[in-house]
Amino acid sequence: MGGYIFILVILVLMWFLLIRPQRRRQQDSQQLLDSLAVGQEIVTAGGLYGTITALEEDEAHVQIADGVEVRVAKRAIAGVVSEEEEEHPDELAESEETPGTLP
Repeated sequence: MGGYIFILVILVLMWFLLIRPQRRRQQDSQQLLDSLAVGQEIVTAGGLYGTITALEEDEAHVQIADGVEVRVAKRAIAGVVSEEEEEHPDELAESEETPGTLP
């Protein structure tokens, strides 16, 4: 009887430590793909940043530079870049300066 309880406890631990978090990541990924819209700035799993110009069933057209548009599989989109993550060039220059150093 004690052996069955031990196996049951191990199975429950596996559920909470392995299976449940993986399902949550899959759901989050699917919600991200469902919420994509034209005009959003995204980052791909390969590290390319761009703006979505068109959406199709399994792919997105992403503008990565002026006049440069690529097709990207939707499942390769790692995230949407939010406005808070972007740092303006003026703020970047100020953060690089340190007090007490000469220019």
